[in-house]
Amino acid sequence: MPGGEPGTVPGPVTADDVDLAVQSCLTMLRAAPDDAWDRTAGPLEWTCWETAEHLADDLFAYAAQIGPRRPPQTREVPFVWRRATDGGPANVVFAERDAGPAGLLQVLDACGALLVAMVRTSSPEVRAHHGFGVSDPEGFGAMGVVETLVHASDLALGLGLAWEPPAGPCARALARLFPDALEGAEPWPTLLWATGRGELPGRPRQTTWRWHGEPR
Repeated sequence: MPGGEPGTVPGPVTADDVDLAVQSCLTMLRAAPDDAWDRTAGPLEWTCWETAEHLADDLFAYAAQIGPRRPPQTREVPFVWRRATDGGPANVVFAERDAGPAGLLQVLDACGALLVAMVRTSSPEVRAHHGFGVSDPEGFGAMGVVETLVHASDLALGLGLAWEPPAGPCARALARLFPDALEGAEPWPTLLWATGRGELPGRPRQTTWRWHGEPR
């Protein structure tokens, strides 16, 4: 089934799924109070500002990884990653603090658009390195969806906002990256469980986890 929001039936993850996930997250974040961004983001040790920068950086990095004419097969594209604060995420992308939350969300929007464009225009035959396995454009799109949805949940907890992820992208990304997840379970609680953020009846809580990015 193509991307967008036609339901919860798994199928290929598309650029439309990435776009819907990012734009849904941005819609939620635009309701945050300007003075809330230094709060801790849910279960993370980062602030909400740092978490949003990290999410933007993830989306940028996934787009960049499949960008070269000859994508790297054994390592990340060698950008310089650095930490702005002790204990903060190591990023390439940072938002200018003087631009305020609106600027931060513009950075996130721009990085999401880069991944949408690369997933939409890259050949399905492209392969590039990821630490969880060499993947294809659909896989990197699914990674972007998962990062967006789960970090949106972290941010919603920290910012005191309600968050309901779009069902279609959630189901399709879960099926693409976590093929061993419980069949028949609700996609969003299952994705939270698969990423160590929630409980499922009869299943131990995940303390370590990984997804399976290899093409299937």
